[in-house]
Amino acid sequence: MTEANLPTVHALGWPTLTVLKNRGGSASIKQIASGLAEILSIPEEGLGIPHGSGRQSELEYRGAWARSTLKKIGAVDNPARRIWSITELGRGIQDEAELLEMMKGAWQSPPSPGKKKLLIPPHPSGRTEFDWRSKLLGELREIGPSAFEHICKQFLFKSGFLRVEITDRTRDGGIHGSGILRVNLISFRVLFQCKRYTGAVTPREIRDFRGAMVGRADKGLFITTGTFTDLALEEAIRDGAPAIDLISGTEFCDYLKNLKLGVSTRTVEVVEIDKEFFRSI
Repeated sequence: MTEANLPTVHALGWPTLTVLKNRGGSASIKQIASGLAEILSIPEEGLGIPHGSGRQSELEYRGAWARSTLKKIGAVDNPARRIWSITELGRGIQDEAELLEMMKGAWQSPPSPGKKKLLIPPHPSGRTEFDWRSKLLGELREIGPSAFEHICKQFLFKSGFLRVEITDRTRDGGIHGSGILRVNLISFRVLFQCKRYTGAVTPREIRDFRGAMVGRADKGLFITTGTFTDLALEEAIRDGAPAIDLISGTEFCDYLKNLKLGVSTRTVEVVEIDKEFFRSI
């Protein structure tokens, strides 16, 4: 297999979203690379093709640019070092054709050696796109646990859940609330846990939550203002155990923004001068 046979940056976009969905919404760079190799059936010799004279493989290089392009269109986010998560916008993309159309408008050629290129243009105010999420997470971590649980309750109501209830804190047993999710003609009882973390949720906490919900619900949902470790992501979808859906802090911010829960948006007009127009007169 040669470098020319490897998938292009655009061709890696849809498989990258697929890997993140299959892993519960978040994954490390290593897990994404492993998933891509499996989905695309890339042989071992293809995985080892180097990029130039550096330590990075050509597939890793193209995968990094694919993730950067996906982030630019808002389909994925990078909440922690070497951890990537799919956003609500990313989940809503219907097929590869739709994604390719979105990526074309955002695509930038990889920079030449020795040059740096800004992947996310700065906001007119000088802030980056991530700033609002960082500030929102700060607000969520400042409020009390009871207030956070009630925000999660409103979030689930607006997301289509029925009869969402908060569990009595004196005897919650690790379960913060419950709700009914109706899908077509079928209803599921869902138990949820919500944690105001600054760090990462560990696999032990996923196992404890699963132990508390066994026999009491059809599904489990873990919401945090932090992130999830690689082992926690693996524990959530471990074979032979009830799967638990995970929502990280950055994903929760996106949900709140789209549902207009404590977040409002406004359009900023940016005025630019077309120098070529004046030079061509």
